[in-house]
Amino acid sequence: MSTLEDISALLQKGKANETKANVEKAIAEGIDARTILEEGLMAGMNIIGGKFKRNEVYVPEVLIAARAMNAGLLPLKPLLVSAGVKATGVVVIGTVKGDLHDIGKNLVKMMMEGKGLEVHDIGVDSAGDKFVQAAKEFKADIVACSALLTTTMNEMKGVVEALKAAGLRDKLTVMVGGAPVTDSFCKSIGADLYSPDAASAAEAAVSACQKSA
Repeated sequence: MSTLEDISALLQKGKANETKANVEKAIAEGIDARTILEEGLMAGMNIIGGKFKRNEVYVPEVLIAARAMNAGLLPLKPLLVSAGVKATGVVVIGTVKGDLHDIGKNLVKMMMEGKGLEVHDIGVDSAGDKFVQAAKEFKADIVACSALLTTTMNEMKGVVEALKAAGLRDKLTVMVGGAPVTDSFCKSIGADLYSPDAASAAEAAVSACQKSA
């Protein structure tokens, strides 16, 4: 196998140290940083994402694959910055006010990063003004809201209203997700995108950023 194929395979197995070592090997071989990112690291995360959607792997496997990707990015990031490689898009993600659940949100974040998106996580129990502040600070293309409780999902409407009040609503895409959330609920609160799982959410986010580019 080539070094890039090795990177992908090791990442899928969650072998962080070996992934990083092979990224360093690829750099030493003179392989372009963007190529290492796209054909090595992101290729591996794409495979994990597909398996996750098909229930062939589960949360623990995604977590260790994401850890391996982050390890591989360490030696690569300075080269990507110096080469002027920009993220596919910028996402602000958080769990809405009153909700302290973060596993789903964290999975979506990892999948999005695996697709080359720049993701800023504002944490849990986040009110609309916190999403607005982060969207302004990071010049977000997407605001992604998570909720696990039926009692907190209506806080997503509050985020949409806060973005409207700040004059940002028409400048970005609002994504919603979580166990009680549906596509019809998404439409009813004036959000743009609903995805049933983390891998689908990442794909939808990339598509939305490409359309708005």
